[in-house]
Amino acid sequence: MSLKHVVGIDHVVVMVEDLDAAANNWKRLGFTVSPRGTHSAKLGSGNYTIMFGDDYIELLGILTPTEHNAPSRAFIAERGGGIERIAFTTTDATAGVDELRKIGLEATGPIDFGRPVQLPGGGEGEARFSIFEWPATEAPAGVRIFACQHHTRDTVWIPELQRHANTAAGLQTVIVTSPQPEADARHMMRLIDSTQHSEPDGSIVVPSGSTRADIMFVTRDALARQYPNVSLDGLPERGGAGLVITVDDLAAAARTIGAAGVTMGDRLVVPPDAAGHALLVFVEPHGTRGRST
Repeated sequence: MSLKHVVGIDHVVVMVEDLDAAANNWKRLGFTVSPRGTHSAKLGSGNYTIMFGDDYIELLGILTPTEHNAPSRAFIAERGGGIERIAFTTTDATAGVDELRKIGLEATGPIDFGRPVQLPGGGEGEARFSIFEWPATEAPAGVRIFACQHHTRDTVWIPELQRHANTAAGLQTVIVTSPQPEADARHMMRLIDSTQHSEPDGSIVVPSGSTRADIMFVTRDALARQYPNVSLDGLPERGGAGLVITVDDLAAAARTIGAAGVTMGDRLVVPPDAAGHALLVFVEPHGTRGRST
């Protein structure tokens, strides 16, 4: 990537209708979930995070309708929840906006905001961020993208929150379904100035940068062939569909997740109806992190 201030996937936003119910469900899948956070009045949202080494999953819910969260409310109304957005790490939000404008993309931002953080040892800290957004019309397969600069990493990447009973360690691949995976992959490639390559199963993979997770574009039918024993009910024909998550111990993950998981060789799969409209695939890492399976 030649974008100097965008360094790969930071987190994935999973929209949920009921924040507390979603947090409890992901806890049942063996994830450690952060205390609930509340965003600014302008954002009108709240969240729980599931922290890994370099990246994380954000469970995001609407607390108060605002102009800013109108697209998220529309997403929930249409799909009921699921993977709505992908966030990339930016080392400098202001410089990142300038970079995008130089390649002809009118970015929105930067926007500065924060939220209180309940610290594990007691007391309260603050997490502060600056974000910028790619134009709303530039959403490959309907997945919106933005970039996030973390000003207070120590109040987000808290060691106690990075240890999970299912031994989850990080994001390997974000799965996006598309009737035209190659066209949507090219679109994403242009937006983040990346490359792409094809897999034997017909999926198209776009690296997000560095050692961070890949983005895999695949038709829903091809995804169903990859996971023939798993119901994909609730996944869209076009949109964010799933996450491949690396674990340190697949057997431990299977024990923790229990009946919600389906073992398929070297993968453990949780269907969308058990994970808030997102397919979850757990794998032990093989070789370079970020390659799809």
